[in-house]
Amino acid sequence: MDSTPVVLVHGWGGSFATTWERSGFTMLLADANRPVIGVDLLGHGDADKPHDPEAYADLSAGVLSAIDEAVGDDGGPVDAVGFSLGAMTLIRAAIRRPDRFRRLVLAGVGNNVFVRDDAATAAIVEAIETDSDTADHDTDNRARLFAQYAHQPGNDPVALAAIMKRPPSTPLRPDDLAAITCPTLVAVGDRDFVLPADPLVDALPDARFVSLKRTDHFATPESFDFIDATLEFLDAVPG
Repeated sequence: MDSTPVVLVHGWGGSFATTWERSGFTMLLADANRPVIGVDLLGHGDADKPHDPEAYADLSAGVLSAIDEAVGDDGGPVDAVGFSLGAMTLIRAAIRRPDRFRRLVLAGVGNNVFVRDDAATAAIVEAIETDSDTADHDTDNRARLFAQYAHQPGNDPVALAAIMKRPPSTPLRPDDLAAITCPTLVAVGDRDFVLPADPLVDALPDARFVSLKRTDHFATPESFDFIDATLEFLDAVPG
């Protein structure tokens, strides 16, 4: 029986509890006898929430540290599932330590792995930092949705804005992903603003792609198509 641990990394504004436990995904993994390593990224959930953007310069280090703590420095590779910011963080972690990962599921990421949209990021930060009652009605809908997530109970909007304002990482190039040789599933909703996903899928040495029908970015983790495809890919379908 496969007992490989599964690392779960949420997206921006989420947490292990709100993204993976609330949807029942962790219970499905438990039914398949798969141990779960839940990660709260810095600034989220039960993790520290510093307000200095510099503190968020290297989120992948926290994920690798959580894996080392759970399985030991010399432990075997893990499977890992990441959504949005969590998927971006897993990519950088797997480039740094490809030996740590047996299989990867990257959800809610596509061409944004290689191309930054600074204007969209600035709009999101402005929406977070502007009182919703006085917000500019011309603010785009995506920025409004991010701002709503930032102000959900348990979130720290200042910390989440700081994540958006963190020092820019060195842009990834398709060649950088050659280090990620493990089988990888890329899952993106057909209404997701991160499309197209082809550049990411083509850059990964061993990747397959699943399009989630009638699914936007924020609905991805709770999509039945996403859950089914991920469990099948990880060989973790409950018996």
